[in-house]
Amino acid sequence: MRLTFQYRLLPSKAQRTKLTQTLELCRWVYNETLAIRKNAWEQERKSISYYDTMKLLPAWKEQKPELAQVYSQVLQEVCTRVDLAFSAFFRRVKAGEKAGYPRFRGYGRYDSFTYPQSGFELIGNALNLSKVGTVKVIIHRPLQGTIKTLNIRRDTVGNWYANFSCEVEPEPLPKSDKAVGIDVGLESFATFSDGRKVANPRFFRRDEKELVKAQRKLSKAEKGTPERAKRRKVVAHIHQRIVNRRKDFAHKLSRSLVNEYGIIALEKLNNKNMLQNHYLAKSISDAAWNQLAQYIQYKAECADRKCVLVDPRNTSKRCSRCGTLVYKSLSVRVHKCPVCNLEIDRDENAAINILALGLQCLGTSPRSRRLKATE
Repeated sequence: MRLTFQYRLLPSKAQRTKLTQTLELCRWVYNETLAIRKNAWEQERKSISYYDTMKLLPAWKEQKPELAQVYSQVLQEVCTRVDLAFSAFFRRVKAGEKAGYPRFRGYGRYDSFTYPQSGFELIGNALNLSKVGTVKVIIHRPLQGTIKTLNIRRDTVGNWYANFSCEVEPEPLPKSDKAVGIDVGLESFATFSDGRKVANPRFFRRDEKELVKAQRKLSKAEKGTPERAKRRKVVAHIHQRIVNRRKDFAHKLSRSLVNEYGIIALEKLNNKNMLQNHYLAKSISDAAWNQLAQYIQYKAECADRKCVLVDPRNTSKRCSRCGTLVYKSLSVRVHKCPVCNLEIDRDENAAINILALGLQCLGTSPRSRRLKATE
């Protein structure tokens, strides 16, 4: 399976300039490739293939000699990105979805480039990049597996990272017969089928006042001045801190769950539809439930655990003991069944139902027939 290992780069001032120039030259190639494909269709109704655009690179190098400063395979990968953007566009059109046409990249809007096969070498704490030089890298954990590609990325605050995509062999954990269903929410971030709860950390809400203050100062700074650039960086730092805390929380929680349970059942949520609720959209975005699900899935695959996504419909309404549908508003936090007299926390009841549906999907649930009958 493929895993990505991310490490912080510590380039010198000259290397930062070189990396930034590489990004800008890649952006130029991206925009030129997009323009040629777009104009060929609009003017001649002609479709330009990926290989046709690759053949243009030698002519562009003569037209723009600076392109020789970029490793050849990096420029070829830029053409691949444009081709993937068009493939995604046509796939959405064919599926009847809302499709955005591939866009041109403005200054500062191109933030990464990739070495697809060669042109780099990691030696200890030094990363040798073709056409850039040897850059210091912080190896905070050992690199595993076989390196396939290397992506160099600049974040919003100007830090540089090396992302190694590696082919690794799964490392199964000792077998566990424990299973858990997880119901996510806003009052409690997660409720487990065994009754445990994980408090909602609310990372965005915690720093919201500081962020509003920084954004207000940014809006008052005159455009194009060093002061505005300085204040923009302060805002970016706050956003980056929120993202990092959220990632750290999701990584730690997902790791503890995968280590403890052999089967993990989660809700298959559609965040796009949920964000249409303007009263809760900010809180739902802050919770980032899908991020936790994504981390659990890849960690479970690595550890030879089972992770199941189930349809969350009626999991809060259905009684986990008798299967009766009990309708209640969101403000009612306790599930009371009029048939079997079960009284239980609403989220715990939903988590038990999620676990039952997950076991049913795996063919190991003794209650599968009854659940199917009550739907």
